[in-house]
Amino acid sequence: MALIDEAAPKTAAPAPRTSTPRNRAAFTGIVAGNFMVLIDATILNVALPDLKAHLHASAAALPWTVDAYTVVFAGLMLASGAVADRFGARRVYQSAVALFGVLSLLCALAPNAGGLIAGRALLGAAAAGMVPASLALLAGLYPDAKERMKAVGAWAALSGIGLAVGPVLGGALVAAGGWRLVFVVNPPLALVSWFLVRGLSSQGSGHGAGQGSGQRKKFDLPGLVLFTVALCALTYGLVDAGTEGWSRPAALIALAVAVLAAVAVTLVERGAQTPVLPPELLRLGRVRTNLLTAVTANYIFYGLLYTVTLWLEETRHLSAAMTGVAFLPMMIPLCFLPFFTSRLAHRFGARPMVMVAMVLDAAVGAVLFTVGAHTSLAVVVAAQILMAIATTMTIPSITADMAVATPRPLAATGQGALNAARQTGSALGVAVLGTLSGMHAAGIAMAAGALITLVLAGLTRRSAQA
Repeated sequence: MALIDEAAPKTAAPAPRTSTPRNRAAFTGIVAGNFMVLIDATILNVALPDLKAHLHASAAALPWTVDAYTVVFAGLMLASGAVADRFGARRVYQSAVALFGVLSLLCALAPNAGGLIAGRALLGAAAAGMVPASLALLAGLYPDAKERMKAVGAWAALSGIGLAVGPVLGGALVAAGGWRLVFVVNPPLALVSWFLVRGLSSQGSGHGAGQGSGQRKKFDLPGLVLFTVALCALTYGLVDAGTEGWSRPAALIALAVAVLAAVAVTLVERGAQTPVLPPELLRLGRVRTNLLTAVTANYIFYGLLYTVTLWLEETRHLSAAMTGVAFLPMMIPLCFLPFFTSRLAHRFGARPMVMVAMVLDAAVGAVLFTVGAHTSLAVVVAAQILMAIATTMTIPSITADMAVATPRPLAATGQGALNAARQTGSALGVAVLGTLSGMHAAGIAMAAGALITLVLAGLTRRSAQA
């Protein structure tokens, strides 16, 4: 706990800060912003058939109306965390949230698939600017480690509802007026979020622009560029391979670029005065375990979402609205369980929650292994519920644990790394499960990912203790 005590300001008085109406309003604004980011990750999936019919999108272009958001989101996440640490979390957050609202309107007015893909890519850039900065703002609102862990757990629980609401709300909006309505949800949320955090100019992560400190020496631009190229190329290659097949030259070239950029990063970062991923972060066993778990949790969540959506619409021939309804059993635990599991994480720690969640995720794979063309929907519902329980045990736990395990001057960088890992896991889930044939193979891949993480997390913990 020495790291936590060193990271928190010695003179902070958490009780008055956490009880003021101004702080509660700011917390609400931060939650609204992240809710908007997460809902956009899932709301468009069920609208694809309607989008294809109205924009006459080709089979090759259609998946990228969804995946362009994920690729850019993942690629810029780490860079945006470093930018927020450098220039101030509140400034970066408000700029990104305003841009997100405007770009959403432009997406709603897109005349063709190409315009929509470009708009979704820019939305991903704005989303990447919001998430690490929002968690750095929470670190400033709650300087006490215990209060911060509770707040971040609540933030993850509340905003994570967007993941569950997305498919259901998307199906309802498409049924009501078409795919364009799914983007009209964002501007009001962006306005509310921007307005409620406007008073945080003197708070944030404690090291914004103008607060020169030893933690902010030089901006490692070469490292940021190489990391961004590596993450974007990796995500693009994985998503393209998952949706179009591993034999495509584009996917193989992108993955090769990712490898080359990663090698270049290791060479450049050795001589960097302020590395993009500071060594003091990666030396922490808790940080490494959280990053590993983040990859697996999103790999399984988005892998299941992608696989089950295809099964419902292509094998069971459900409409977009009915597909959204079929995800309701998953939405209910995702909406309410995080409030309970975040308290458990605060009481018992993140590691026990992660270990139990990985066992549940392995069970999800076992259930999906039994699913065929004529399997009852009840079996798929059981898999959804198990996955929802595992996700609500994992994401709030590791997000809150990252907030207290990371030194305060690197708050946004640490959260940027965590969310970059999560988005990489999302792309990996689509890539691996999207190219497998049938639910049987998908179930095996999910169970294998969970079990491997269970073992590696245990080994990482043992190594850190040694």
